[in-house]
Amino acid sequence: MGIYLNPNNELLRQDRKAKIFVDKSLIIAELNELVNSREKFLCISRPRRFGKSMAGNMISAYYSKGCDSRELFKDLKIAQDKSFEDYLNKLNVIKFDLNALYNNHKWKDVVAVINKRLRDEFVEEFPNIKFGEDDDLEYCMMKVYAKTGETFVVIIDEYDVLVREKVSDEMFKSYLSFLNGLFKNTDLSPAISLAYLTGILPIVRDKIQSKLNLFNEYSMTDAGRFTEFVGFTAEETQDLCEQYGMDYEECKRWYDGYDLGAVKEIFSPRSVVSAMERKWFGSYWTQTGSYEALKNYILMDFKGIRDDVVTMIGGGKVHVEVDSYLNTMTDFHSKHDVFTYLIHLGYLAYDRAMQLCYIPNEEIRKQWVISVQYEQDYMPIIKLVEDSKTLLDATINKDEEAVAAALTEAHTRTTNPLTYNNEASFQSAIGLAYFYANTKYTVIKELPTGKGYADLALIPYIPNIPALIIELKNNKSAESAINQIKEKKYDDLLEHYRGNLLFVGINYDPNTKEHQCRIEECTIE
Repeated sequence: MGIYLNPNNELLRQDRKAKIFVDKSLIIAELNELVNSREKFLCISRPRRFGKSMAGNMISAYYSKGCDSRELFKDLKIAQDKSFEDYLNKLNVIKFDLNALYNNHKWKDVVAVINKRLRDEFVEEFPNIKFGEDDDLEYCMMKVYAKTGETFVVIIDEYDVLVREKVSDEMFKSYLSFLNGLFKNTDLSPAISLAYLTGILPIVRDKIQSKLNLFNEYSMTDAGRFTEFVGFTAEETQDLCEQYGMDYEECKRWYDGYDLGAVKEIFSPRSVVSAMERKWFGSYWTQTGSYEALKNYILMDFKGIRDDVVTMIGGGKVHVEVDSYLNTMTDFHSKHDVFTYLIHLGYLAYDRAMQLCYIPNEEIRKQWVISVQYEQDYMPIIKLVEDSKTLLDATINKDEEAVAAALTEAHTRTTNPLTYNNEASFQSAIGLAYFYANTKYTVIKELPTGKGYADLALIPYIPNIPALIIELKNNKSAESAINQIKEKKYDDLLEHYRGNLLFVGINYDPNTKEHQCRIEECTIE
């Protein structure tokens, strides 16, 4: 048993002792299918605080010959899987956290530190094999495989830290050579049963990809078979809410929103756990990052970035091309690169089917607003957010003139003159204008009915305030918007709120650039 070679299972033991532990052990079943196959090289990237280290601890505890983990796994889901016995504590494991090594040894060549420490552990673990003082990790593994036939599972946590920290060219080249030796050496490949790399960014395309082109990548833009292990699923979150007496719908509003294709609802794990423990919905995941980190990127001078940021803060979605981004911290050539980077960091979610990105939930939306609140280009937006409380109050009080005036101002403030009459811009402006509604309502865009969609439905999650159905029209009339609500019977979906339900019809006149508003109470019993 060593520190890096065949480590013990103490880290998993500590994870299991946590007050809240969500069983993600079936990731091991997925990995067991890949052991010793052509697909055994994996790079799984996800945002910080999305469980990367916990997954690595569990995987290491399962495979490592340096411990007996049967008791730790006996009550987890993997213990019931047919592959459980296949590799339980039967393989040599090499596991290290590159971020920890880098932070502790910035003044040294990190690769040299890794090679020396692991060589020392190889000498102890395999006393019948002679290792030279100049043997690096690659050669030590080859010697063991040649002499014994034993293979290795290689787990590197935060593998991309030297990309994100922008280290010297000398250190970076040393790291590239290290990766090349481990994973491109055809003589060593049979000695590796599984390679599991985790980080925030996928593999850098212009520098590392040629070294790691045999790796299958799973990321926030395409999580593939590992989707359910990225964060908490809706079922897992709902179970926690029931256990801790927390409102699931409110939890969903705060922490859901990541659409990874196969699983449409992925929650931020750190935030959900913190909310359960503290019995309060608030910003927890964003405490792990810096407002400056987000602000520095959304203020980049790329065409269209400001308009798209405004759209997303208002609850809209924007088109993004994720394939152009080179996965570096320096090569940003367009807003698409910036948005793709923010998807990997978790500040944006990505709808792969529609190629759209958006702000996933209330927790993240608050950070976007804070990040731009003192920036001159975004001051009109922040003023609009601040005024949104007044607009909501006017709507609830059925002050039609005040609502119309506020929406005209919101449309003017947020929209580029070239796209002023664009329907999507109009909808985005309305979304921003009702920003404050998120503090009292679940805001649903395009609420479905049997006869169409309501443009905006505001369903209260606090008592004694009305539900709202908002219908938008362009160059028609506010009355026609009200009539459409009645014709399509949107109120049928809000049966519980009849008697405390408002229909809000809004029309935009592209000639006068003004808005009209009509508000009616739903009186149908």
